[in-house]
Amino acid sequence: MSFTHDIALVSCVKGKKLTNAPARDLYTSALFHKMRSYAQMQAGAWFILSAKYGLLHPDTVIEPYEQTLNTASTIDRKAWAEHVCQQIRSAHLIRPGTTILWLAGRKYMDQLQPMLSGCVHANPMESMRFGQRLSWLNQQLAQ
Repeated sequence: MSFTHDIALVSCVKGKKLTNAPARDLYTSALFHKMRSYAQMQAGAWFILSAKYGLLHPDTVIEPYEQTLNTASTIDRKAWAEHVCQQIRSAHLIRPGTTILWLAGRKYMDQLQPMLSGCVHANPMESMRFGQRLSWLNQQLAQ
């Protein structure tokens, strides 16, 4: 199977199950489910950007948590991004020219994306609000 992107980075969401679960199943919102489906269609591998855990493989079992980057300071978001960048590099997920599909909000991208220089970045939902993202994903998944 041929994919458009090498990897997809999907941000976590607020809605979560109340018990431990693989990361792919922990997040319960319609937006996350649609981003997950789109990532699986478009990228050879996909990972979750978790405010608490950093980079998560979808099969990693984690416990529910309440943490977000949306209210974090710029300093905290930069520290988080440095941690995630190190996780990505340690796992050898990128090389020059790697295509990254971003399915994440600005607060999850603004510090991290510049650290992944040499990659080709695609963020098709960059300027969209929540409802627009859901609508766009519905259209993409229906094709």
